[in-house]
Amino acid sequence: MPTQIDVVLPCLDEAAALPGVLAAFPPGYRAIVVDNGSRDGSPEVAARHGALVVHEPRRGYGAAVHTGLEAADAELVAVLDADGSFDPTELPALVAPVAGGAADLTVGRRRPVRAGVWPWHARAGTALVAALLRHRGVPLRDLSPIRVARRDALLALGVADRAFGYPLELLIRAAAAGWRIRELDVRYAPRTAGTRSKVSGSVRGTLRATRDFAGVLRSVR
Repeated sequence: MPTQIDVVLPCLDEAAALPGVLAAFPPGYRAIVVDNGSRDGSPEVAARHGALVVHEPRRGYGAAVHTGLEAADAELVAVLDADGSFDPTELPALVAPVAGGAADLTVGRRRPVRAGVWPWHARAGTALVAALLRHRGVPLRDLSPIRVARRDALLALGVADRAFGYPLELLIRAAAAGWRIRELDVRYAPRTAGTRSKVSGSVRGTLRATRDFAGVLRSVR
């Protein structure tokens, strides 16, 4: 097992959630918080709680993740939302198959801890895109934003999308490259009060993400 795992946390106005998220990190896991233009003091909160903070002025989930990957120097890198909806203590279970050579990429399949955590519009959109992915040979039921892979391999995939389509393009390119992709159940909890999902938090956000996904499905083969 590597001595350090870098964890990239794309961040846009997550100050309320960061203390709890960062406090739950297992030993040997380093947080890289990529601030994407927060106005609530998120970078300062992250730094006070021990995270490496980097800044990405270009708005977009993919832009933030890519900048975090470039800032990382560990062999294995995880990506985790910063809003408190995922438990960092579940990261070792996702790391183990990659570290042990049984998988090239592990992704979480969200299991809501109670009703209402995952809005219907977001769940329906995810189910549709996941079905299209399976048709293209990607064996997943979810497009969860928690995943683990080797840093150099991720960068070598050449993922170009810098918006919400980033994870979809990553999965398509990984499958085309013959990566062994493994999906593991993870708990999905309500995000911390004071934060708001940029995708599932509104129908508009879900539609924007769906638009980005459609663009990736049309352009990436």
